[in-house]
Amino acid sequence: MKPRIDAEEPDVPEVPEAPADEVPAARTGSVGAGSGGPGSNETDSRGTDSSGTESGRTDSGGTDSGGTESKKRSVATRDVHRQGVGDEEGEGDQEWDGPVVESWFADVQAERPAPIRNATLWAALATGVLSMLLLGDGLALNLLLVAIPAALGAYYAAQAAGRRPHRWTLVWGVGGLALLSVPALRDADWPSFLAVVAAVGAGSLALHGGRTWTGVLFGPIGLHTSLVTGPLWGWRGLRERSGGARGNVGPLVRALAVAAVLLVVFGALFAGADAAFADLLGGLVPDASVSGGPWHAVLFAIGVVGALVVAHTAAAPVQWDRVEVPAGRPRGRVEWALPLIVLAALFAVFNAVQLAVLFGGYDAVLEKTGQTYAEYARQGFWQLLLVTLLTLLVIVFALRWAPRDSSGDWTLVRAVLGTLCVLALVVVASAVRRMDMYVEAYGLTRLRISVVTVELWLGLVIVLIMAAGVWGARWLPRAVLASAAAGVLAFGLMSPDALIAERNVQRYEAKGSFDLDYARGLSADAAPALDKLDEPLRSCALQSIALDLAGADESWYATSLGEARARDILDRRPLSPDADWSECNRLGTELAYRR
Repeated sequence: MKPRIDAEEPDVPEVPEAPADEVPAARTGSVGAGSGGPGSNETDSRGTDSSGTESGRTDSGGTDSGGTESKKRSVATRDVHRQGVGDEEGEGDQEWDGPVVESWFADVQAERPAPIRNATLWAALATGVLSMLLLGDGLALNLLLVAIPAALGAYYAAQAAGRRPHRWTLVWGVGGLALLSVPALRDADWPSFLAVVAAVGAGSLALHGGRTWTGVLFGPIGLHTSLVTGPLWGWRGLRERSGGARGNVGPLVRALAVAAVLLVVFGALFAGADAAFADLLGGLVPDASVSGGPWHAVLFAIGVVGALVVAHTAAAPVQWDRVEVPAGRPRGRVEWALPLIVLAALFAVFNAVQLAVLFGGYDAVLEKTGQTYAEYARQGFWQLLLVTLLTLLVIVFALRWAPRDSSGDWTLVRAVLGTLCVLALVVVASAVRRMDMYVEAYGLTRLRISVVTVELWLGLVIVLIMAAGVWGARWLPRAVLASAAAGVLAFGLMSPDALIAERNVQRYEAKGSFDLDYARGLSADAAPALDKLDEPLRSCALQSIALDLAGADESWYATSLGEARARDILDRRPLSPDADWSECNRLGTELAYRR
């Protein structure tokens, strides 16, 4: 009885060619895994295509957007490819003299989208207005507020195209909006930047769908295909409405203009009549002064164009799941397994040494090598991080060229790669332990917390690969991308600057050593931890934060939760007048060299 495998079974019969009026299922490849590795897809008896769809519906994003004409061209392309390239003995080479790579992207073209709906146009207008009014003062809650109407516009456009949301569409969409909440919570720029980039990738996956490796790898960068066609699509829809229904558009524009004039005039009179109302109005209404007119116009254009790009992608996504990647040629057992078995033996020896050092203590090792405790920790981490990355590459290429002619081959693949994954997890644990030793010696920094987070995520990827070897790998591409997005979200929510400050304050209380210069470079998220220090060290550490907050915008939509907490701390306990430049310089020098 054959064991369950992840992808293409041995001796799978060739799918017969379909008649001209029937569209066969698109064949997809698996990046890095070949036809036998994780991410491959099978075709069921109902004609379901590689993205899990039936009768043109995609499992990951809605209905299939490929038009009938483009699909027929794709059928012809696949037929030529099958005749000229698919024969292992080279028969039919005269019928196809083009490069094989041309067939990779034969099926990815998107069909022409349905005409734009009024709801999509209104959502694009709302996105532009909110961008103009809110995004000029920094990024915080305003970024999430701008993204909401853009997401609604994409929903309306997909609905008009007949695409229905699926569970993974909701996962990517909700995850993208959750990532945009990080700038609203944290003042630090670096986790917010990572969160925004991850949110764009998650949103693009929600628009395109994608369940194969090609789908999830190309999906996050697929919005560029609508940068030109999206605005043109919206402009055509606007011209059709203004040309054919002037009686409906004209009164609406006039009504909006009159309402705006009335709000401005009477709002100004009420603000002049009552100071409390003026203060409330100033806090709620964003600044739209004439001096910033050009910049506001640019923000308005960016918002409208961005919303149209998102909506056009939702209406006619590129089918990245249909990218065809040639399968790797299977190798013989000896040729494939011998290098991996030797590598696994090397891993086993290294891990045995690590366990001996862990249980036997570091003193003997340090005495033998002549290194200090901190040097031993610093030297090991970066090499072990590189080992983890290279191990993942080895697994990818090994899956691509894995033997797969019989059930015994699949048993060998699981045994060898499973052993290598287990040994790689021990390397991950050793690398994390090295970084912990390094932090104990020198303190926590942004670089150190970032790389240890990456190392932990790589360990999670290895665990997912092991799980795919047991339960199948159709879910693996999306699980890897989802784990990356979840990691970025967790990284932002845990407030790395606050964690760095907390760890370094604890180290100061235990050893008396403190890097004041580095602490002064942290964001307002670190204020609660730095507030625990004694004076004048507390005021010296909070000086730069207080200076940044003094020049920052205090609008509710541009103020993060971290900034608000830091302001409350400084209001309750103002900076000490004793913390002048000379005193802070003396403290920084004294504490930096105390060990």
